[in-house]
Amino acid sequence: MIVSSTEVQNNFGRYLMLVAKESITIKKNGIAVAKLISLLDDTNGSVDDLVAETRLTSKYIYGGKEASFEEYLELTKNSEDRYEYIDGEIYFLASPKTIHQNTLQELHIEFYNYFQDKDCKAMISPYDINLKRCEEDKNIVQPDLMVICDLEEHLDERDYYMGIPVLVVEILSKSTRSKDMVKKLDLYMKCGIGEYWIVNPFKKEMYIYFFKNKEIEDFKSYCLSDTVTSFSFNEFKVELSQIFE
Repeated sequence: MIVSSTEVQNNFGRYLMLVAKESITIKKNGIAVAKLISLLDDTNGSVDDLVAETRLTSKYIYGGKEASFEEYLELTKNSEDRYEYIDGEIYFLASPKTIHQNTLQELHIEFYNYFQDKDCKAMISPYDINLKRCEEDKNIVQPDLMVICDLEEHLDERDYYMGIPVLVVEILSKSTRSKDMVKKLDLYMKCGIGEYWIVNPFKKEMYIYFFKNKEIEDFKSYCLSDTVTSFSFNEFKVELSQIFE
């Protein structure tokens, strides 16, 4: 199927469904500029072949597409795929790479061991978190790792958590660095999360933001030889050399 970039922009949800049946070539000014393929058909190509009109990523395949929250709900209600909805854009979450999973596994061990006998609980993705900057705002994200201290009080009738984590962790990929370090940084800060860990497995670094009154109160960066200390949980320490071993 060949369609124009304008047509895809105006009817993104429709073509997201159609791409499961056949690949879609996108043209702009008569020139083929991108191709959408289904992850369900390995014969058509790899994740790296999925291209948005202006950018491609490994984690956020389509780079973000403006859509209503109702369109997001319609897309995800019968799907086992993972999506996020941030500031009116839908993001498809691709399968993470090995370096990401290794880092997440090591971090989760540290978090689980520390919090297993505490009132707070360490949760791991996939796990939807609903965030609002204001009453009308709607965002749904899946941080790689999070610490929740009010789980029982904020479970709805469907057993979904509707509160705000104290701490969230995102592990960077090369193509989502700007999104995690800018877009999600602002979202987490403005929605009442207290602490944000950004983990860079390529440079073996970590950056921690501490928020207060929805502003950055403090910030620290760590390298491979450092011991990370949480702002919110002073006794919680992580040796980065063990995480990136």
